[in-house]
Amino acid sequence: MNRWKTFKSSLALTLAFSGLLLPVNGNAEMALLDRIVAIVDDNVVLQSELSQRMTAIYSQIQQSGTQPPTEDILRKQVLERLISERIQLNMGYKAGVRISDQEIKQAIARLAANNNLTMEQYVDQLHASGDTIAAVRQEIANELIIMRVQQGSVMRSIRISEQELNNFLNSEEGKLMTSPDVKLGQILLSVPSDSSDSAAVRAKLDDIIQQIKKGADFKQLAIANSDDQSALEGGDLGWRKMAQLPSLFTEALEDMQPGEISQLIRSGAGFHLLKLYDRRGGEEKLMEQHFARHILLKPNQIRDQAATIDKLNELRQKILAGEDFARFSKEYSEDLGSALKGGELGWSTPGIFVPEFEQTMNSIALNEVSEPFESQFGWHILQVTERRMQDFSDEILRNRAENLLRQRKFSEELQVWLQKIRDEAFVEIKEI
Repeated sequence: MNRWKTFKSSLALTLAFSGLLLPVNGNAEMALLDRIVAIVDDNVVLQSELSQRMTAIYSQIQQSGTQPPTEDILRKQVLERLISERIQLNMGYKAGVRISDQEIKQAIARLAANNNLTMEQYVDQLHASGDTIAAVRQEIANELIIMRVQQGSVMRSIRISEQELNNFLNSEEGKLMTSPDVKLGQILLSVPSDSSDSAAVRAKLDDIIQQIKKGADFKQLAIANSDDQSALEGGDLGWRKMAQLPSLFTEALEDMQPGEISQLIRSGAGFHLLKLYDRRGGEEKLMEQHFARHILLKPNQIRDQAATIDKLNELRQKILAGEDFARFSKEYSEDLGSALKGGELGWSTPGIFVPEFEQTMNSIALNEVSEPFESQFGWHILQVTERRMQDFSDEILRNRAENLLRQRKFSEELQVWLQKIRDEAFVEIKEI
């Protein structure tokens, strides 16, 4: 950024805010209402904002039972957070990120629901605490803008290679994450360490198996006979990850169906009899898949949000009248990756698109052109040209693993990125 322009802008802001003074009486004495504590590019942080945020954070720290830091340390930390937020908000505004009223309403509704309140009760609670709905709306809008800036600047730059993904899936953690769950019951008859003759134990278990086949209750038999510590719970082992079970158990459970009991399993502890109550995960996942194409337009300094929506509506009407979707996408779409292919995005994979995109894709009829809708990337019109059912068992597991790895990298990369934009910004901290 041009430093002279920044200086002139800062000087103008300083002179402007020096006008935030009111006469106390007819003399030249003045009372200061507010003051600038930091200049951040073309924006400022005010003392009132710093004081309000410090009060709120100090209260949160106290309520958590943690010893609050000294006022100087808290002031420095809070001011740096406000500066970081200002930088990101500036980036969002310049990139044309806007939050719709509907998104803010939905966020407020979630806040109310999380507090087991209706919207009216939540608003009343805000007023009682001295807050206003306008202030809450602005705070939510700011948080959403910052989230989108972070997602667009950091998350989109993170790449997970196939090798990284495969290495994770083959690791112990990866196997545990992708392992199906089983709900088990167990009857264990231990073999005394001083006895090499297990015939009596086996005979007893054979009798238990016969009772089960005749309709006896597995849990009652476990309470009466099992030597395992789970006996008093009817041998109930609860839900377990298959990957966490002994290999002797997993081999026995591999081909079992819910409701069945296993063959006798011999281990160092004795003889086991398992009952499979239920199984979840790991099964075939048939899901509807869409072949879609879209046109993306982003508001900018020349074309505001209203003009962007109008342009998409104009293109939509022409397509509905018979003109070529692909031609318009190549000519107008600002998604360079798909524009050259006529807007085609290929066959969808569950979870690959942002929620707004998937919701529209799932709800419109085949070959219908959607109304303009907004996502974090801009405004879209969308058309689904084909649908099919596909088994996504493997893709879902890989997507879950990839999302986990992305979140881990995001946490690391975010701090690096925040420091980078802080270093590149013009920041002047005034004496407090």
